[in-house]
Amino acid sequence: MSEPKVFLLPDLGEGLTEAELVNWLVAVGDEIRVDQPIAEVETAKSMVEVPSPYAGTVAALHGEPGQTLDVGKPLISVTPVGAAAEAPAGTPVTEPAETEDDTAAEVYREEEKAGSGNVLIGYGTPGGHGVARRTRPRKASAAVTAGAPAAAAQVSAAEKAADDLMLMRTRVPGKIGAVISPLVRRMARDHGVDLGELRGSGASGLIMRRDVEAVIKPLVAERPSAPAPAAANGEIDARTGLGITGRTAVRGVRKAVAANMTRSRSEIPEATVWVDVDATALVELRAALKKADPHHAPGILAFIARFVTAGLRKFPELNTRIVTTEDPAGGAAQEIVAFDGVNLGFAAQTDRGLMVPSVRNAEKLSARELDAEIRRLTAVVRDGKASPAELGSGTFTLNNYGIFGVDGSAAIINHPEVGILGVGRIIDKPWVVNGELAVRKVTELTLTFDHRVCDGGTAGGFLRFVADAIENPGSVLADL
Repeated sequence: MSEPKVFLLPDLGEGLTEAELVNWLVAVGDEIRVDQPIAEVETAKSMVEVPSPYAGTVAALHGEPGQTLDVGKPLISVTPVGAAAEAPAGTPVTEPAETEDDTAAEVYREEEKAGSGNVLIGYGTPGGHGVARRTRPRKASAAVTAGAPAAAAQVSAAEKAADDLMLMRTRVPGKIGAVISPLVRRMARDHGVDLGELRGSGASGLIMRRDVEAVIKPLVAERPSAPAPAAANGEIDARTGLGITGRTAVRGVRKAVAANMTRSRSEIPEATVWVDVDATALVELRAALKKADPHHAPGILAFIARFVTAGLRKFPELNTRIVTTEDPAGGAAQEIVAFDGVNLGFAAQTDRGLMVPSVRNAEKLSARELDAEIRRLTAVVRDGKASPAELGSGTFTLNNYGIFGVDGSAAIINHPEVGILGVGRIIDKPWVVNGELAVRKVTELTLTFDHRVCDGGTAGGFLRFVADAIENPGSVLADL
């Protein structure tokens, strides 16, 4: 009998060391194909489907949904094609036969993921989706793996019963259920959403996550404010004497952001310079373009991005990276690495936290092209589908915190970059024009930079270049 092949959780890109297991897409006993997605995992940068490098029968699942797995640790064991599948010792095997809803679940799970392709870098090929076939009865719950406690199996069985009832609520005569993703069902159950009353926006009326979220958000907004909850289990904080109402694990995107910001502040000797800018001419230019072509006028941020890339060509010290290497004597040596091109990152707020996708080779794009790429990447990261390359390849970051209604901020540099430019809100302010007081559209630019790569003269020169471009956009754009 062939020994099962153990597939270790691979590096999902950019040297990430761990990932959270969100959902299994297969169960013990399933027959799977090469490149078939086996699990959904959430890294610090994106949600990805992990495809199997092996074909055969699933022998063991090494992890439970919600568990954080380390890269290089076992993810799944697969008995090769042609060998008898055997569950590990101690694995419960008494299970009910597969039901019609179980088969429906497999079909719709694949339908919901159809078209996404295998997004894991270095593994799988596009179009590798396949529906798992069962060679023996399913377990009481697909989440129960080798050695799982009986109590966990009972809870999973209860959840599955609730899921089955939810599936029945969304059935259409002659068709299978209109919702199948376990994540969607759990979200609906946790927030009291009746899926039977919901019309799906997916293929064949499939109820997607976005459909449930659209119902949840109004419910949360309408919910009356409740008094502060009592301390959970009577737990009291020793320092403050106040009751503790909850604990939230720092993980996923929030954990990665925290680690990156901490490293930035501990390693980079940063300095900040700022300037108020009269953006009236840029606002008027954009308004004229929008009037001429309402659907293709670039946004203000796209114009500023164009000025930033031009400024980085003029002041390339801010488009670099500090790299620490080992010198021949065994000590540490540092190098300033310069780049042939600008990958312009921009901060995007999402439900999963702050994300920084980057526009690759941004210096080659016009304002219209930058606008289109910024919009595309914003949609991608908010859907949780950005690739590690899109999230980890920036060389300089542009941060538009004006959308939050604030004027300025001493931003933290996105390590390992060496600079970040912030743009505040554009508001009416009194401004002296040709010796007379006038009301103008004014914004504040804030540049935080790594003092190891340049001094204040370079930083101030770059900031002034961008400010002058905003104040005189027509003449600057003509030279770009």
